[in-house]
Amino acid sequence: MTITTKLSRQSVPWFWMGMVLLFLLSASLRFWGLSRFNSLVFDEVYFAKYGNNYLTHTPFFDAHPPLGKYLIAFGIWLGSHIPAGQESLNRLTGSQLSTFSYRWLNALTGSLIPLVVAGIAYQLSHRRSYALIAGLFVAVDGLFLVESRYALLSVYILIFGLLGQWFFLIALDKPAQQRRMWLALSGIGFGASISVKWYGLGFLLGLILVWMLVQGVQFLQSKQPKATRAREMTTNANSSSPENTPVPIWENPARTQTLLQKLAPIKWQHLLIYWGVIPIGVYCLLWIPHLLLNPKAGFWELHRQILSYHQHLGSGPQEHPYCSLWYTWPLMIRPMGYYFQQVDETPPPATHFLLPIPSGQPKVTYYDVHGMGNPILWWLSAIAIVLLLTMLALRIRAWGTIPGAKVHQSQIPIGAAVEFWIVLYLVLNYAANYLPWMMVSRCSFLYYYMGASVFAFLGLAWLVDQCLRSYDPFLRVVGATLVFLILVAFVFWLPVFLGLPLSPQEFQSRMWLRSWI
Repeated sequence: MTITTKLSRQSVPWFWMGMVLLFLLSASLRFWGLSRFNSLVFDEVYFAKYGNNYLTHTPFFDAHPPLGKYLIAFGIWLGSHIPAGQESLNRLTGSQLSTFSYRWLNALTGSLIPLVVAGIAYQLSHRRSYALIAGLFVAVDGLFLVESRYALLSVYILIFGLLGQWFFLIALDKPAQQRRMWLALSGIGFGASISVKWYGLGFLLGLILVWMLVQGVQFLQSKQPKATRAREMTTNANSSSPENTPVPIWENPARTQTLLQKLAPIKWQHLLIYWGVIPIGVYCLLWIPHLLLNPKAGFWELHRQILSYHQHLGSGPQEHPYCSLWYTWPLMIRPMGYYFQQVDETPPPATHFLLPIPSGQPKVTYYDVHGMGNPILWWLSAIAIVLLLTMLALRIRAWGTIPGAKVHQSQIPIGAAVEFWIVLYLVLNYAANYLPWMMVSRCSFLYYYMGASVFAFLGLAWLVDQCLRSYDPFLRVVGATLVFLILVAFVFWLPVFLGLPLSPQEFQSRMWLRSWI
C-alpha cells in the first residue's frame, strides 16, 4: 500500500497562512522603532495631551467627539504598566510618559486594518486572492503606516467604519435568526466611527446609497412585465453557469447571488434600528465620560461650540501650510510633513603621517516623516476608480439598449450580474467618503481622503485580481507588474514613512513634486 505524503493544494491553509503573514508584515512595520522621536509628532500635541487629560481629570475643550482620545488614554494607562518601551520618557503631555505608551494602541489598530479590508473584499466576492491583494495594498500604503505609528485619530475612524461595513456584509450571508446580531454590531461600529470624528459617517452613508439604489432597482423591476422578469431570471441563472464562456474580464461570477438579491430582505424598518437608533445611541453614550469631566457645557451646547469652531476655521496656506483642496487628494498633490529634523555632524580631524588635517565638510542628515501615501498605489487606484466608473457607465448603457426579445449574455440586465454590484458597491462607497468634502470650506488635509482611498485600493485590487486570474498571459503579466511596482515604491519611500536617516540628496530623490516639500 502506497501512502501519498504530498499535500494537495486544498489541504494546505494557504489563505490563512497569507492572512497571518499579512498581519505580521503590518505589525512589524508599525511597531518597529515605535519610540523613535521622543517628542509629540504632528497632532500628537493635541490628541496625546487630551488622552492624558482624561487620566489626570483635567477639563479641556476638544473640537471632535471623544472616543479616539478615550482609546489613547486607555493605551497610556495600559502602556504605563508594560515594561516595554520605557527607555524614551518625556513630560510633553503634562505627565511623565513613554512615547511607546501613547502610540502602541494606534500601531495595533493600524495592524488590524488590512485584515478588516481583506474581510470586506472576501465578503464581497468570496475570492481569497482578491482579499489578500486588497489587504496587502492597505498594508503597504505610506499614509496608513504613518497614521498608525503616532497618537492620531484616523486609524480609529477607519477601523470602526470598516468593521461596520464588514459586519453588515457578513449579516447578508447569515440566516435571518443570526442576521440581527451582525446588523447590531454593524450599527455599533458606525456609531463608534462617528464618535471619533464626524466624517466617519461616510462609511454609513455609502451603505445607505447602496440600499437606496437596490430599492430603486427593485421598484423598476416590479414595473416590468412578467415575461421580461422571467427572461431576466433565466439570464441570471445562465450567467452563473461555467459552461457559458467567455465572459468579460470583470464579470466572472464566483457566487450566484448579487447584492440586489441579498439586500432584498432588508427593509427600511430594520435599517431605522440598526443604522439609526443604535449608532445614535452609541454616539450619545460615549459622550458621558467627557461630559462628567467637563460639566460646564451640556451636550447640545458643546456641539454648538464644536460646530462653530469648524465653521470659523479658515482655509488655505495662511491657515495651515499643509491645507489641501479635495480634488488634489487622489493624485496626492499636497502631502504633509509630520516631523523634520536636520542633524549636522562635523567629522573629527584626521592625521596623515602625524600631521593634522583640517576637518572635512559637515555631514548633514535629515530625519523626515512624511504623511504621504504610496505614490504608485495612489495614482494607480485613482486610475482604477475611473476605469470602474467607465465600466459601470458602459454596463448601464448596454442594459438600457437591450432589445426586448433578445438578451445576450454580454448584456446581462442590471440586476443579474454579480460583478456589476460589487463594482457598484465600491464606487458608491468611494463617492460617499469623498464627494461630501466638496462642500467643506474649512482647511482640509490629505488624511481626510483615507476613508475613500480604502475603496480605491479595493477597486484596484479587484482589477489586479481579474488580471491575475485571466487566461490571457499578457493580462497576468500586467497584474503581476502592478503588484511589483507598488511593492518597489513602498520600499523606496519607506525611509520617509518611518523617519529613517537620509542624506539631503536621498531626501530630494524622494520628493518627486515640488508641492511635496
